[in-house]
Parts: sequence; structure tokens; C-alpha cells
Amino acid sequence: MGKNIVLALGGNAILQPKQEATYQNQYNNVYSAARRMAELKKVGHNIVITHGNGPQVGNIITQNEIAKDYVEPLPIYACNAESQGFIGFMLEKALKNHLNDMRIDSNVVSLLTMTEVDKDDKAFDNPTKPIGVFFDKEEAEALERQYGYVMSEDAGRGYRRVVPSPEPLVIHGVEQIKTLIEHQAIVISSGGGGIPVYKDAKGDIQGVEAVIDKDRSGLKLAEQVDADVFMMLTDVSNVYINYGKMNEEKLETITVSQAKQYVDEGQFPAGSMLPKMEAAIRFAESGKEAIICSLDDAIEAAEGKAGTRVVAD
Repeated sequence: MGKNIVLALGGNAILQPKQEATYQNQYNNVYSAARRMAELKKVGHNIVITHGNGPQVGNIITQNEIAKDYVEPLPIYACNAESQGFIGFMLEKALKNHLNDMRIDSNVVSLLTMTEVDKDDKAFDNPTKPIGVFFDKEEAEALERQYGYVMSEDAGRGYRRVVPSPEPLVIHGVEQIKTLIEHQAIVISSGGGGIPVYKDAKGDIQGVEAVIDKDRSGLKLAEQVDADVFMMLTDVSNVYINYGKMNEEKLETITVSQAKQYVDEGQFPAGSMLPKMEAAIRFAESGKEAIICSLDDAIEAAEGKAGTRVVAD
């Protein structure tokens, strides 16, 4: 029997590290990813897709900086909206083409999605969310001097700009997403963590300068749509402890208690695997299943045969 699965696709799967940020490169990556997602639909699962946008929103912000003497730069939340539309279009186009090739009668709907946060979230005092492409140390230091960016080393892969990453409180439009799922549509929502907004004293919606972590907003989305599975797709087949050491160990099925222990031991880098493990723990605490796996292993992971699964104690 098919499951309701929320899939979280990383922004680096759309634009790989050191890859030239052309439209065609990104669409080719999306097209390849979308085939795996369409196959999940083919075997009977309902899927809701959310995606990262770190490289994409970073590039949009860089374009704004370069052109600021000619065109007024957009705020980060508007850049996030741009990236949602751009990536959503590529995903929707690729998925529809794959579904057509597979003779699957299912619609695909891409939603421009706002995510509500607390404007007083302490994250605004401590930028941590990586965006944009990777730089070496000298390039990062030059960007700090020239633009005042906060740059941080990212899991041994280089340096990236970091911005505030507040906790998502509410994904807007969830009731409509549930209706689309009931009608067997594939839904693309909350891209890049969602466009960060808050409500002012009047209850009016206002944008806020931040980028929300897509795994945390994916968790909130999975909770709100009552998904059976929250699957975070990454570039590795499994999560590891003691990564890169002689006693490196692949994790397959672990309990919430075990996962919390590994987090407490500092096993996972803050800029990459830690948010995924924290989101997996929170989802699994509800008695459901959280999975971290590679895109290629998605179908097997949904069957419990691949990836790292976090389950209730």
C-alpha cells in the first residue's frame, strides 16, 4: 500500500559543488532527480517535494550585489521567492515529462510557499545557514572585507556565506496541499525552506531577512500534512558515525535514543548532517519513520531496504 512521503531534496543536488551555474546544468540535474521521484509515484506512493536553494539563492543575491549600482537589490526573502519559482518550474517541467513518458496520469503542482517564523527568533543574532557557492579561504576573507558577509567553513568542502536561519513555525497553504494529495497530485512546496515571513502587531504578513533550513521546514511540512514518511535525500547513501576515521560506521536502522546519543557526541557537522538528524529525530518521535538516503536509493529506502532509518524507541 502506498505511503504519503515528504521528500526533501538538497540544493546541491540541483547545482553540484564547483559546477557552473548555468540553467542547463541545473535542469539536467533536476531532470535526473525527477526521474527517481516519478518512479516513487509509479510504485504507488503519494509524494510532496520540498527542496533546498542554497546555491541558487546565493547566486541571485550575488547578482543583486554586482548590479546594485544599476538596479536596487532585492531583500533576501524576495530572492528566496525568485529561487522557489525558478526551481519549482524546473521540477514541475521535469516531473511532468517523466510522468508522460511513464504513462502515469497524475498532475504536478508547484506552490509558491511562505513559512512563518518568530521575528524575535534568537537565530537573527547568530547567522548559521550556508547559502551560495563554495569559496576557498582567501576568497571568503575577501568577500568578508568587501561586502561584510559572514563566511563559515562548511564540513571541509570550503567556505560559504551564512545568514540567519530561524525556526519554522507554520507552513502556509497546508490545507490546500492536503487536498491536492487526496487528488493524487505531486506537490512541490516550501522550496528553500519557504519564503520567511512573520505577522506584525496588526496580523499583516511581512517578509524577513533570513533563509530557513529546508530540512526543518520539510519536517514542519511533513508534520502538518500528516505524512507517513519524511525522507531527506542527500549525496550519500547513509549517515555515518566516526566519519572518515578508522572506526567509521554506517548507520542503517537506529532508534531515536541512539540518534540523540550520536548528536550529543557531536558526530554530525552543524552545516550539513546535523539539521537532518535533528529533523529525523523529531519526526520519528511521533511514531513515524524518518529516512536519510541517496536519491538513487529512494525506492529501496521507502521499502526499508536502504538508507539510514530513524524510528521510535
